[in-house]
Amino acid sequence: MMLALYGHPFSSYTWKALIALYANATPFVFRMVDPNHPENVARVQAASPLGKFPLLVDGEVEVFEASSIIEYLALHHPGPAMLLPADPDEALRMRMFDRVFDNYVMNVMQESVAEVIREGALSAPTRERVHAALRRSYNWIDNWLATYRRPMTVSLIECAAAPSLFYADWVLQIPDEFALLRAWRAHLLALPPVKRCIDEARPWRQFFPLGAPDRD
Repeated sequence: MMLALYGHPFSSYTWKALIALYANATPFVFRMVDPNHPENVARVQAASPLGKFPLLVDGEVEVFEASSIIEYLALHHPGPAMLLPADPDEALRMRMFDRVFDNYVMNVMQESVAEVIREGALSAPTRERVHAALRRSYNWIDNWLATYRRPMTVSLIECAAAPSLFYADWVLQIPDEFALLRAWRAHLLALPPVKRCIDEARPWRQFFPLGAPDRD
C-alpha cells in the first residue's frame, strides 16, 4: 500500500515532511486536509492528541509530528538523500538543530500569526517581542552557519530550516547584517524539493494573516 501524507500545501510543517518525500522521490499520495475533505480532517483529528497535521499513514502505521515522520521515512523508506546520519552522536546533534528551527524560528513567528487570526490585528507589544526573539535566533543561526557543512543532499536540518525561514522572513525580513543566513535561505529556497513546495503553495498566499510580501 502506498504511503499517504495528510496535510495542507500552505502549512509549514506539511512542507517539512513533503521536502523529505520529494528529496527521495518517495511514492506517496497527498490527502488534502481542509473543509472540502471532511474525511481527511476526521482521520487527522483521530490520530493525535490535538488533531494536527501532517500525518503519515503507512498501511496500519500512523506517524504524526513532522520530525517523527522524517525519522520514520529515514528508517523505513530510505533514499539517496541521507535524512539522518548513521552515527548516533551526529544524529543527536542534527535533532537538536531541528528543534532550533521549529521552536526558536517557526513557533516564534507563529505567535504573531496566531494573534492576527485571534484578534484581527497585531499588537505593538507582540510585534516587538516576536521581532526581538527572531533577531536573536537569526543572529545565533548566522553564527552557527560559519561552521555548518552543507550536506550533498537534503537532511533533517534542511527540511526544518526551509519552511521556518521562508515564513519567518515574511514576518521579520532577515537583516543585511546576517549575510550568511540570508544567503542560506536563498540556497534553501532554490533546492528542487523546497521550490516545489513553494510553487504548490502559491494559490493560498493571499490567506497569510499578516499579508504575503511580493517576493519569493
